[in-house]
Amino acid sequence: MRINHDTRCALDQAVELLNTMPDGDTPDTLVSVADLRDYLVRNKVSGVGALTQDDLRAVRAVRERFSQVFAASDARTAAQLINTLVAGAGTTPQLTDHDGYDWHVHYFAPGASVAQHLAADCGMALAFVLVAGELDRLRRCSAPDCRRAFVDLSRNRSRRYCDSRTCGNRLHVAAYRARRRESAADG
Repeated sequence: MRINHDTRCALDQAVELLNTMPDGDTPDTLVSVADLRDYLVRNKVSGVGALTQDDLRAVRAVRERFSQVFAASDARTAAQLINTLVAGAGTTPQLTDHDGYDWHVHYFAPGASVAQHLAADCGMALAFVLVAGELDRLRRCSAPDCRRAFVDLSRNRSRRYCDSRTCGNRLHVAAYRARRRESAADG
C-alpha cells in the first residue's frame, strides 16, 4: 500500500492516540492536559494553542471513535464511523506549507480545536485506507498480553505485532524456550 507522507503521519497519530487507552495492566496514559500536550508535541501536531480539560475530554472522545474504526467488522460500519467523525470535525480542506514541509492538505478548518484537528486529519487518513480496500491493515497486536493498535504497511500484509522488537521477539523467544524444554524432557 502506497501512502503519502501526510497520510502516514496522520495514521501514526491515530495509532499513538489509540495506544494511550488502558489495556489490561496498562493504564490510560491520556489522563491530564499535560499528557495531551506531550502527545501533541511527540506527534508534531501544529497550530495548537492553550489546552483545557474540555480539549482533553474531546480528544478522548475522538480516541474512542478511532478505537471503534479499528474494531469495525466491515467496511460499511467503518465508513459510517469515519463519516460521522470527519463531518463532526467540520472539515475544510486547504493546501498549506509550514514548518519546513512542502505543500500538503490539512482537512481541519482554521481555528479548529485540537480534537477537530485530529478527527479531520486522522479521520481522512483512515478514510484513505478504507477507500484503498485496505481496512484489514488496521490491526491490533497478536501478542496475547498486548492489544496495541498498528497499521500494517508491510508489502505482504504479514505484520502481526505492534513491535517486532518487543512483542514479536518476546513471543518468539518464549516459543524457542518451550521447544528447548520439550526437547530436553524428551531426551
